[in-house]
Amino acid sequence: MSQPAPFEIFLAAPPGHEAALAEEAREAGFGPATVLPGGVSFMGTWPDVRRANLELRGAGRVLARIGSFRAFHLAQLDKRARKFDWAAHLRADVPLRVEVTCRKSKIYHAGAATQRITGALTEAFGVEVRDDAELRLMARIEDDLVTFSVDTSGEPLHRRGYKEAVSKAPMRETLAALFLRQCGYDGSEPVLDPMCGSGTFPIEAAEIATGVRPGRARRFAFEDLAGFDAQAWAAMQGGAAPREMPLRFYGFDRDAGAVRMATDNAARAGVGEITQFACQPISALTRPEGPPGLVMINPPYGARIGNRKLLFGLYASLGEVLRREMKGWRVGLVTSDAGLAKSTGLPFLPAGPPVAHGGLKVTLWRTDPL
Repeated sequence: MSQPAPFEIFLAAPPGHEAALAEEAREAGFGPATVLPGGVSFMGTWPDVRRANLELRGAGRVLARIGSFRAFHLAQLDKRARKFDWAAHLRADVPLRVEVTCRKSKIYHAGAATQRITGALTEAFGVEVRDDAELRLMARIEDDLVTFSVDTSGEPLHRRGYKEAVSKAPMRETLAALFLRQCGYDGSEPVLDPMCGSGTFPIEAAEIATGVRPGRARRFAFEDLAGFDAQAWAAMQGGAAPREMPLRFYGFDRDAGAVRMATDNAARAGVGEITQFACQPISALTRPEGPPGLVMINPPYGARIGNRKLLFGLYASLGEVLRREMKGWRVGLVTSDAGLAKSTGLPFLPAGPPVAHGGLKVTLWRTDPL
């Protein structure tokens, strides 16, 4: 029996984080991985699609490129879309929505192209197309090449399935994982967040350390595609048992409600026994027992939370406490404001590229061990 032909798989990443995601993909055995604007591309098959959704922490979505053809006008697009082998990938009984983008092509009207593709799907294939469908088919028409992709993830991959409670301006889990990676975190050291909010950084670090997979507790859109093998998927989900972990992961916040949220989120994620959350201000921070590790912090920026002028004192106090209490620990600090970062007085390394987060551009500032 012949092996299925590989096709292009695209991993979406926040702009500025493509290289970090490519590194993760290569370490996970995917590739060769090519860095592209907005993500990472590699050739693979449907088992790779499923495993990427299940295992990769930094990917926002996994798209499968299911086919392409040339089209120079709408009539040609209509004809070739009707001949496309939709049944090889889609199920006629699963509704979908269609999204089209046009760039540098003779077909330049995305609305008209959407009508032709929708007509081909409904009339030639018999599937229902509606705007609120969970399954998403994307058509990119660029330089007169029509490329079809299926969003195999469904809900964005940062929705791990455990975070029911969130604080103000929460950090997405995928972005947190990439920031941890860029700080050199590999799961072999403790992580402490003195302004933890709903606990994203300590929980993500604990999951990395124990080896649990981020997609273990959720559903994916590929389960509604043609040829989905439920038995093979169940076997892939089984995998290896979580590693026992002697380390602990810490989160502190002066908001008691945030601490309760973080504690509950950690319990739902299955890492409650190795995480510790407490209500306390920055000034009360002391170094925990055990080996040094990574302080990872996403403080208020002033643009969305807090008054910027008042935050300079907070950042200065943060830097003073970290220098005094956390000797031997590295620091990773995420902020949209370089002035605030520098007001900590911490010996930061050259800053990384700005990345989008909640409508802002934020930057990761890192130190060597203090």
